[in-house]
Formats: sequence, C-alpha cells, structure tokens
Amino acid sequence: MPASWNDIAKTFDERVRRIVWCTVTTVDTKGRPFSRILHPVWEGATGWIATGRQTLKTKHLAGNANVALSYWDPQHDTVIVQATAQWQDDDATKRRVWDLIKNAPAPIGYDPAMFWKGGVTDPTYGVLKITPYRVDLLGAQEMMQGKGSTVWRA
Repeated sequence: MPASWNDIAKTFDERVRRIVWCTVTTVDTKGRPFSRILHPVWEGATGWIATGRQTLKTKHLAGNANVALSYWDPQHDTVIVQATAQWQDDDATKRRVWDLIKNAPAPIGYDPAMFWKGGVTDPTYGVLKITPYRVDLLGAQEMMQGKGSTVWRA
C-alpha cells in the first residue's frame, strides 16, 4: 500500500535539505534522457527551481513536461521524484521564489543575484514548479535489510 504524504514528509524533507543538490533529468526532442545537477527548494510536496530560462530545459519541457529528480548521498540515502515541471513566468511567483531562496538558511538558501545580475526581472531568470506524482525513499538500512523503497503517489 502506498504511503501518504504525511508518512513520508519528515524523511523527504530531512533528506532533500541535507543532500540539497540533485540530478534532474528531462526528455530531449528525440525522446532521450538528458540530466543535469540542480538545486530545488521544497515547500512540502512542491518544488521550486531557479534556473536559466533560455536553456535546453526550456526546449525539452516544451515537448515533454515530465522530469525525474534523483538525490543521493554517500550514506546511500536516496530520494527519487517523478514529477511534472512547469515554468512560472508571472512576476508574483518569480519574486516569491527569489525571496524564498534568498532568505532560506544555507545550504538551501543562496543569493540568486550571483547568477541573475538583473535581479528578479532578469530575462534569463526562470522558475520551474515541480509537482511530484511519485516519490520513492530508500536508505542504506532498508537496502541492507532487503526492504524496498517507501513509495508515495499523488
């Protein structure tokens, strides 16, 4: 039986805040996976990624909004997220996410102006909203005991 969000929220939050960086995979225009390292910030089950708006991601997501996010640490704690990604181009959301990232404590938070010198109105600043439809949590202890991952589905 799949877990509820409440069942996984504490472990999910602890791991994504500790690991921070993850591999995000999109599907390119020829149907092939394309991965890169990104830094999502999570509010419960919603992820936000500040990223370049005029990149391959834009082209990939225009053809297929499905993404996979993979967190891993040397202790073999993992979080695997299957989700959809949507650009959020409205000024209010872009400002809110900018402030969310800027005001979050390290290592989650950072100053987005390091990347977008024009601030929140920089035309290359983009915000992706990540909406999971499946989350798998698996740690080394569970693996060593032969247990499978804990799965949440939207």
